Amino acid sequence: MNHHDNSYKNIFSHPEMVRDLLLGFVPEHWLTGLDLNTLEKVSGSYVSDDLRDREDDIVWRVHIKDRWLYLYILLEFQSTVDRWMAVRMMTYMGLLYQDLIKQKEWSADGKLPPVLPIVLYNGRPRWHAATEIAELIDLPPGRLSDFTPRLRYLLLDEGCMDESGPLAIKNLAAALFRLEKSRSADTLTQTLTALIEWLGNPAQNSLRRAFTVWINRVLLPAHWPGVTLPEKENLLENNTMLAETAMKWTEQWKQEGLQKGRQEGRQEGRQEGRQEGRQEGRQEGRQEGLQEGLLAGEATVLARLLSKRFGSLPDDVRVRICTATADQLEHWADAILDAPTLAAVFAN
Repeated sequence: MNHHDNSYKNIFSHPEMVRDLLLGFVPEHWLTGLDLNTLEKVSGSYVSDDLRDREDDIVWRVHIKDRWLYLYILLEFQSTVDRWMAVRMMTYMGLLYQDLIKQKEWSADGKLPPVLPIVLYNGRPRWHAATEIAELIDLPPGRLSDFTPRLRYLLLDEGCMDESGPLAIKNLAAALFRLEKSRSADTLTQTLTALIEWLGNPAQNSLRRAFTVWINRVLLPAHWPGVTLPEKENLLENNTMLAETAMKWTEQWKQEGLQKGRQEGRQEGRQEGRQEGRQEGRQEGRQEGLQEGLLAGEATVLARLLSKRFGSLPDDVRVRICTATADQLEHWADAILDAPTLAAVFAN
């Protein structure tokens, strides 16, 4: 199992995360019948009849309020699409039921508890594997179809989720998904600031540490390689540490953005230079196009960084950026981190 799956397993080993996952992202009316205060993690290790070990990612159970039954929630974490996931989930549920029978976990009338199988997926391409096992089986002739197995799992594809609603009601699962999809320093720091507030209780130290490990080992390496935190430091410990770390991230992203702008500018400059060169001379066109392309790329990146730091830019500022020299653009880019206002960036 990779770092991502291990970290998710660690985070969702806390009842607060499972509770918020159900409340925020499982749109079922029967949730109102659950006593979520009774969420209890149970063993996910089973030994089948042929003595082969199988360990599921996470299994939880919770009381249904009007009945003394358990609703077993099977969580399977995925970061890649598995075409045969429906077969895997059917196998896991069969092993789970075998274990429940051995433990004599059935109701007074001899019925086994219901199971909700959940696949939580965070990969880049949208999930396209079958969620019903019958979809993986050729259509049988005649009445043979009556014996085709039927099993569906609940797919939660993070890329298709709108976490903004649950996030507004302090939903921890929504905060995790927002961090997973964040691509800017502002989104990252705002969400982490909210987590600091929500996880302020000393009883939640374990969950704070789980989030910190996930941020270090999964989030930052995936989205911003090279940006790391010492694992002995708890990012969710206080806002001061978060602010200092965000400044480091912003500086690195600025440098990466300028580098990207230079690369894009070179490409645009070469293309423009080639076109002008055909009319006014190849050598002169390439040189002029390259220089203009470089300046245009750096100006675009600078304007984007200023907008993220200070909000929408006035027209006169945009004109000033577009007509600046390379030295001016570099000077203003260096001033972004320390300047308290937009005007201060251009003061000198």
